[in-house]
Amino acid sequence: MATIAFIFPGQGSQTVGMGQQFVAEHEDSKAIYEAANTALNYDLAKLMLEGPQEELTLTYNAQPALLTTGVMVAERLKQAGIAPHYVAGHSLGEYSALVASGVMQFTDAVVAVHKRGLFMEEAVPAGEGAMAAILGMDADKLTSVTERITKQGNTVQLANLNCPGQIVISGTKAGVDKACVLAKEEGAKRAIPLVVSGPFHSSLMTPAAEKLDAVLAQLPLTEGAVPLIGNVTADVVAVSDVQQELVAQVYSPVRWEESVRKMLDLGVDTFIECGPGKVLSGLVKKVDRSVTTYCVYDEASLQAVVEAAKEWA
Repeated sequence: MATIAFIFPGQGSQTVGMGQQFVAEHEDSKAIYEAANTALNYDLAKLMLEGPQEELTLTYNAQPALLTTGVMVAERLKQAGIAPHYVAGHSLGEYSALVASGVMQFTDAVVAVHKRGLFMEEAVPAGEGAMAAILGMDADKLTSVTERITKQGNTVQLANLNCPGQIVISGTKAGVDKACVLAKEEGAKRAIPLVVSGPFHSSLMTPAAEKLDAVLAQLPLTEGAVPLIGNVTADVVAVSDVQQELVAQVYSPVRWEESVRKMLDLGVDTFIECGPGKVLSGLVKKVDRSVTTYCVYDEASLQAVVEAAKEWA
């Protein structure tokens, strides 16, 4: 019997046409896209299905778009008789995971992440923040690098601990640039600047977190049927701690590698990525090559999982 985790991607995985086949062929899937339009009071579905990509990529569009597609894919899997034992999501994907677990209502979540995107966009003026991927350096050594740069007056910190040898840093543009130089001097293999609209998961996002706190305080949260492994704690999050988790997540590192290891410790052997792209599946494999991963984003990839599931019983 397989022990399954549904995992949900974060910003960067959005692409025009995501979910198109499901929406065209299944009324239930189409209804989820239409529910997002109604909740947001604008045509998100058209943007997701037709683009343009530049507009879809804007933070306040990309976040509800990815949530909508992830939730829709998770529903298709459940309808096919495949249910998760655990859920987790990378950054924005944590909201998709909360909907899939039953903690948060979809329409509440889609409005919340749209506002989250707006708040994050407003927190730091364009061009003042930056992020970069540092390859080939462990977390302790990289933390030492970022702390040295921050003490010099240029804020930078670890933002995404994705998998062994891949950590993203975030902060002021000057802080990230200097940390990249110092990290390479200290032995990092590569430092790759990322094309992002802000310094996500850094202390510079604190103003966004404060605004988000007020939004989340209004949302009804219920005890979920499926445990969530949180980004901030890399552990099971109780429903009473969900609001605190989501607020802290805005300015804290995403501990993805530790989250994957926690799920492995809990017995997960099959990870199903719900939504566009294959980023998370690749990261999971870098943590443990022996596990099984699937990515579901269209009818063919769904059917591949359905066929494989016949062997899990």
